[in-house]
Amino acid sequence: MDDDAARAIGARLAEIYEGIWAGPMQDVPICNDALGVAAVGFRAHGDAAIGIVVTPWFMNLIVVEEKAKGGMGQTVPAAVPAGDVDCVTGWLEGFGALCACSLFSPMFQFAQMAVAVDVAEAAMTAFFTPPPREERAAPAQSLDRRALLKGRLVRDAEPLS
Repeated sequence: MDDDAARAIGARLAEIYEGIWAGPMQDVPICNDALGVAAVGFRAHGDAAIGIVVTPWFMNLIVVEEKAKGGMGQTVPAAVPAGDVDCVTGWLEGFGALCACSLFSPMFQFAQMAVAVDVAEAAMTAFFTPPPREERAAPAQSLDRRALLKGRLVRDAEPLS
């Protein structure tokens, strides 16, 4: 997998979710009408494409591997430079298998699409920033998505300064 292929996967996901937003999700109350759909930061990492999809109803880290692992609905670890992230396997009609880690849902805390995209870009930077060298020698810890978004990489960690 290369970055061009990963960006193409992100663009395809955005296209599918735009269709879902224009159709079955259009009048669903959990949607934030101030937002749209975007694929943010998709890049290759090993044999996977990793990026964030922003929609009016969720912001998810998405991992699409050349060879999907786990059965549908299972929680599997996705390796990113910052550490393992727990993702749930799923199937998207018109696309196929993918793994998702929910970062925000619903999306009412975002008043503008630009702010949601900025947060997605910051999250991608955090996911792709390896821990400092001394932390790499410590036993592996699973990333906690809520802690990450609050400025910590793992549960019970001190906030980043």
